[in-house]
This record gives sequence, C-alpha cells and structure tokens, in this order.
Amino acid sequence: MFEKVIINDMEINASNVQVESITKNDEARTKLSFDFKVTHEAYHDVTTLLYENDFVVKVPEEKLKFPAVISNYSTSITNLYEPGAVGDFKLELTEI
Repeated sequence: MFEKVIINDMEINASNVQVESITKNDEARTKLSFDFKVTHEAYHDVTTLLYENDFVVKVPEEKLKFPAVISNYSTSITNLYEPGAVGDFKLELTEI
C-alpha cells in the first residue's frame, strides 16, 4: 500500500511509511521513514530536491506537517542515467 508524502511540494508515492516520536535535546520530534521508487526520468528532480536538505514535509493521511532534514538515506542503485532504470530509495527525515 502506498501513502502520499510531500516534500517541498514534490509528491512521492511512499511505502513502508513509519512515523515515530523521538526526543532530541529534551524536545519531542517527529521522525518519518519510508521507501520509494525513483525512475530514470525522475532521478534528477529527486536528487536535486534531496541535496537541498531543508524540507517542509507533509503526510496528508497522517495529518502531519513539519520542517525536517535527512537523518538517514540510502539507495539500491547509483546509476539511474540509463533509460528504464529504477532505484529503491530509503529515506528518514527528522523534524528540526
């Protein structure tokens, strides 16, 4: 099942969405983890967005909206320049 995650107005069809509350510097913060697929066609736009590392994150189904940065990130593939290539991305965002 997919859930919509919006990062700086870019909509992502996410799977394995996990929302948890963590404590950082004695303050409760939201941590959002999810997986998503990135195609050759979307690669440039997605990686350009992630390099910003200053986000407004929205998860409409969870009624969440918060400022965040990347706390963990990985991908199954580093070369999405080939037509037809699809990578599995894992992203963890933590509220700032």
